[in-house]
Amino acid sequence: MERLAAEGVDVVRVMYPDLIGTDRARDVLLDHLPTACEHGLAFCRAVYHTSPQGDVVPVAGGLDAGLPDVTVRPDLSTLAVLPWEPGVAACLGEVTDPATSAPAPESPRDLLRTVLARCAEQGLRPVVGPELEYFLLEPAPDTPTGWRRSPATTGAIYTAGLRADPDNHLLRTLRYLRDLGLGVVTGNHEFDGGQYEINLTHSGALDAADRSFRFKAAVKELARKEGRLATFMAKPFGDAGGSGFHLHLSCEDAEGRNAFDEPAGAYGLSAAARHAVAGIVAHAPALAALANPTVNSYKRFGPDTLAPWLIDWGLDNRSAMVRIPPERGPGARLELRLGDASANPYLLVAGTIAAALLGIRAGEEPPAPLEGYGYDTARSAVLPADLSAALDALEADTALADVLGKGFVSSFLTYKRNEVERFRRHVTGWEFTEYAYHL
Repeated sequence: MERLAAEGVDVVRVMYPDLIGTDRARDVLLDHLPTACEHGLAFCRAVYHTSPQGDVVPVAGGLDAGLPDVTVRPDLSTLAVLPWEPGVAACLGEVTDPATSAPAPESPRDLLRTVLARCAEQGLRPVVGPELEYFLLEPAPDTPTGWRRSPATTGAIYTAGLRADPDNHLLRTLRYLRDLGLGVVTGNHEFDGGQYEINLTHSGALDAADRSFRFKAAVKELARKEGRLATFMAKPFGDAGGSGFHLHLSCEDAEGRNAFDEPAGAYGLSAAARHAVAGIVAHAPALAALANPTVNSYKRFGPDTLAPWLIDWGLDNRSAMVRIPPERGPGARLELRLGDASANPYLLVAGTIAAALLGIRAGEEPPAPLEGYGYDTARSAVLPADLSAALDALEADTALADVLGKGFVSSFLTYKRNEVERFRRHVTGWEFTEYAYHL
């Protein structure tokens, strides 16, 4: 506390992810931080079950249990001063059930810990490098959504500087994220107007998920500070591409060596790496529910989108769902290109690792790698075409559910099926335009 006070900090923001990866938080005055650490902060457990529109979804343990509490204690090992918010530091919170002192059943961070413990039993430590894309929007009251791309420059793919970022949004953001200690390494303007990509360095899986969660929260907060909107929605515009959340995954063995590298192995990969690919391919339909978790997610898929909608893998092939980058040795890894930017980082990382672990346990080889440009349904199976189908695939994949935890999967399915049902009842602007005048 003395150090924080000396740095001018008088408020600590304690934050944690809900089921969809949105940050839930409370600001604690510095004088009360010791009490928060000792006794915790009380939150209603049903916050995990609350939709983006504020509806409480009837997940077991929430409404039916009388809206009980969870307890959130600051994890001071994650404390960092917010470089854009004078006097405020932020940290992650550990969420427990006050009745049992065990982790809260819906805690995404603890779900990932559970999966990592399974990996440790196999002598493996997953290492993850995240890549995230998002759109920056500015107010536009004359448009149907109230927002437009900022700026709307087209054709400035993989560029930096003022050409497609005239007020240096990217540079400001990179510097703030660096100062927050999130391990950002590079950034550029992406394919569409107002779209950006920022890459984070690789690290242990829990740390990588923590940094991805804080990254998304920080980017959104920085945009709000400027009166703009940063959205990680999968596909916010019908005339533009979507935003991805790609994961680079490798594993270290007990000696700290890259367990995916094997110069004498097929494709220069170890048996563990090939089995991991086979596991991700085998469990891809279920994994889609975690990697593409919204109704909107599936509008990002389709031919020539560079968003994988077929179940395949390839060697340095960006049209494949799983790409093996060309590096070997310490850089040997796989890249899962399935995820979109709306994914909860903890669930995406946990699901990917769980599928890879099942593949390693099964010891099966993957099918032949994709050659040439993909998106050919004659060569590869198709992923679920909508969220409902993906949720059905997750429910049917009992092996993946066993690793993730059946209780968590049940809560996730209930929450997300409620989203599907609410969408089915909603009348869209497209429907009115298509039918109202002529029918």
